[in-house]
Amino acid sequence: MPRTSQQLHPYREPVATRLAATVLLLRDAPVNAGGIEVLMTRRSDKASFAPGAYVFPGGGIDALDAQSHTAADRRPTQSDLHLTQAIAAIRESFEELGVLLARHADGPRKGLMADAQDIAAIDRHQPFVAQCTARGLRLAADSVFMLAHWITDRDLPRRFDVPFLVARMPEGQEPVADEAEQFEPVWVRPADALARHEAGQFFMIFPTIRTLQRLATFATTQAVFDALAHELPLWTSCPRAGTLAGKEARYMESDMPYGELALVCPDGQIVHPLDWQTERPVPLLRNVHRLTAPNPGVMTGPGTNSYLVGDPATGYIAIDPGPADPEHLDKLWRAAGGDIRMIVCTHSHPDHSPGAAPLQALCVQAGKARPPILGLPSAPTARTASTFTPDRSLQNNELLALDGQAPEGNITHTLQVIHTPGHAANHLCLLLVEDALLFSGDHILNGSTTVVDPPDGNMADYLDSLDKLDAVCAEHGVEFILPAHGYVLGNARGAIAKLKSHRLAREAKVLAAMQALPQGSMEDWVRHAYADVPPRMWPVAQRSLLAHVERIRAQQPGNN
Repeated sequence: MPRTSQQLHPYREPVATRLAATVLLLRDAPVNAGGIEVLMTRRSDKASFAPGAYVFPGGGIDALDAQSHTAADRRPTQSDLHLTQAIAAIRESFEELGVLLARHADGPRKGLMADAQDIAAIDRHQPFVAQCTARGLRLAADSVFMLAHWITDRDLPRRFDVPFLVARMPEGQEPVADEAEQFEPVWVRPADALARHEAGQFFMIFPTIRTLQRLATFATTQAVFDALAHELPLWTSCPRAGTLAGKEARYMESDMPYGELALVCPDGQIVHPLDWQTERPVPLLRNVHRLTAPNPGVMTGPGTNSYLVGDPATGYIAIDPGPADPEHLDKLWRAAGGDIRMIVCTHSHPDHSPGAAPLQALCVQAGKARPPILGLPSAPTARTASTFTPDRSLQNNELLALDGQAPEGNITHTLQVIHTPGHAANHLCLLLVEDALLFSGDHILNGSTTVVDPPDGNMADYLDSLDKLDAVCAEHGVEFILPAHGYVLGNARGAIAKLKSHRLAREAKVLAAMQALPQGSMEDWVRHAYADVPPRMWPVAQRSLLAHVERIRAQQPGNN
């Protein structure tokens, strides 16, 4: 984890969470509509949490819910915790909407779901489970499954730890809102609810929106329950928020800005702007700033990220000065106060290294010491536009240190060099040792996979380098990756594992295409192996396909 002394904002302990449960009551939509429908209600405008929002029924878990297990039917695989949550959801759905998920325990109606007569006999304002038991009803907790697990955002004053459960709406029952906490029960298809929200007609909060987005992908209620048979939520999320275009924007763990928000604002404060701009550096920590070059594009995303590591007491190391853009380099130089001690290029591609020499010249012209340009020289396999010769070649595991005297005492920032061929033969990554941050260059990107372009690119080397980086992350406790394109990535080892899995899955598609079309051309194979990629990207994808083909052929018997 980064040193607390390098955090930008004083830490504030988030409010403790309360246990709650929410249930999505589902039914199949009419044949002509297709898909599924979910029951939603509008919260009171005076509610303390999400006033006026359309939500799923639910509420806090009571002590009695955990003491009522004997009154409920359960699946053999249903844990005590999940049973308690299901009981709470059943109780809340009745108290708020008059929907009773219970069945008769014996007699001529044994096994039948509760009906209107049962519902009318139970008072919503009296102890729920005791009334069900007295009427010979058992709670149908075995028909309630966990869809998702949400933990309220760290910045909010009221926070909940809440499973989003699902159950089928009992036939013959009609929802009736309590007209105190909930109003206007409505059956709605997820896609329709989302469209109405977008039009400003159906206000919903972030977890509701994201849950409906996922739910909209299911064609039937049975498909939903089939996906939940393993008793694990399809996702778990504690969202984070930043600002985008001057407005609050929230994100789940799978969203690209999430890792950056976790690094800059670990306690969830909404103070970090996520807008991509090239006018000024973006502070990520006190000792790490990012300045994005004005070279956005298909291959560069929002632009090439140049990083400054250090502080006024130690001077700075510039990582990847980017293209030879005078304005960008001037801003980078000024952001460092003109005190750049070293310039490091992760590799020789034209959006990374050409700015090194003119940035060095800026320092000299200002009367400063000439910072050395460091990296690895381009290999003979590099393309003409990617030729690069550093002032000094770096060695694998070499340490680059900045030392200084700060008010709090001596301070050091150390970068460890990690040779990671694959994207390019001379590619390297850098570990900021004291803060356990990995600068990944183009080896790991946020939002896309890097191109591996033979002969300078090599897929076997690329995958081996991923393993090397995973070992480094494990050894140093690295949680954050700072790529040359895109936001900071969180869950570093998870991101590496996902990337490697993606590469191997793509290679399996390449092998399948080669086997299906043994006499096919690269163009034929790319159409099959990259069918999920827009055709306009196939010429680029073909370079990585070639790298996969070379690795596949090298692994065949007789080629070792």
